[in-house]
Amino acid sequence: MDQIVTSPSVPSVAPSPDARIVFSGRRGDFLRLLIRGACLELVTLGFYRFWLATDMRRHLWSNTSVDGDSLEYTGTAKELLIGFLFAMAVLLPISLIYFLIGLEAERAQALASVPLILFYVLFGQFAMYRARRYRLSRTIWRGVRFWMNGSGWDYAWRAALWGFLVGITLGLALPWRTAALERFKMRHSFYGDLQGRFDGRGWEFFKRGWWLWLLAWPLVILPFLLPFIYAAYKAIEWRWWINGIRFGEVRVSSDLPRGALHGLYWKVIGWSLLVSTGMSIWVGIVFALAWIISGAQQADAPEVLLAVQHPLTLIGMGLGYVACALAMNVVMRIHLTRDLWQRVVQSAEIHNLAAAQNVSAQGSLTGAIGEGFADSLDIGGF
Repeated sequence: MDQIVTSPSVPSVAPSPDARIVFSGRRGDFLRLLIRGACLELVTLGFYRFWLATDMRRHLWSNTSVDGDSLEYTGTAKELLIGFLFAMAVLLPISLIYFLIGLEAERAQALASVPLILFYVLFGQFAMYRARRYRLSRTIWRGVRFWMNGSGWDYAWRAALWGFLVGITLGLALPWRTAALERFKMRHSFYGDLQGRFDGRGWEFFKRGWWLWLLAWPLVILPFLLPFIYAAYKAIEWRWWINGIRFGEVRVSSDLPRGALHGLYWKVIGWSLLVSTGMSIWVGIVFALAWIISGAQQADAPEVLLAVQHPLTLIGMGLGYVACALAMNVVMRIHLTRDLWQRVVQSAEIHNLAAAQNVSAQGSLTGAIGEGFADSLDIGGF
């Protein structure tokens, strides 16, 4: 699945010492892309999502430019589909075998589920690492490919051990976990022959966000605080992460404000309430029609059950649920993918870009199996 690519140095236009990242994509274009994709997902029973994900990435990559030159995404929907099918061919037999074993050992089923959970935890981390390798190897700037090596399993056990430490410290170790894993990923990331590294430190992350840990405890009785806390946490994390990125002598910085993402999460919550209200009205209308068609006279249990089980009710509720899910996908993707992408990348500035002027194109084209595993486990990033 890997193809080694090596070529002579690629000449490029002399870059500026510093350059802001610019995003020029129009929101309306992205929204039309999402609406068309949602309709095609509906008629293809969800399989169009591989083509939609590819179109979304191409839109975001091609409209993101550094020093006047845009990124290029070269991945294909066919690669994602094949990776997903391969992942399902691996994961479905494992789940089926474990299910049959559980039936044979029903008394010990709760204990027997522990190894399966541990497997999926490790496998999920492996999948995320391999998915990142795929996306990076499909990203090109000025004719030079980004790429990544390193073992996904090596990353997985590190992530699992750090996750255990985060758990027993009630979340206090999270900044150090994030920093350690980012250092592992970045030292295996390359732009041509420029090796990446991550200079961010867990202590720096902790100093910026320790107060969020204190505010998280009242969430049990004040859940409405969650959007504020999570949005602030993500803004702090994005800025800290961007400030730590290095490729050779090229470094990145960000001036993303702490409150830059609050509006995005509240918009998602607002649209969620609106879609839920629409779904409730739709269900009420469908049930009323089924009640009339079924000829019910009294609001007793048998006649109510008859109306609920009426084919019109079942079909209407099914269509309403699918429409609701597709609408929320559009909302999430426009606000927490496109809008978040714009705010984060436009907060970033590249320094000492001249150090990337004469790089050699190297690296490997990684297969999409990792993307398939991440998609099948519903843990894939973008």
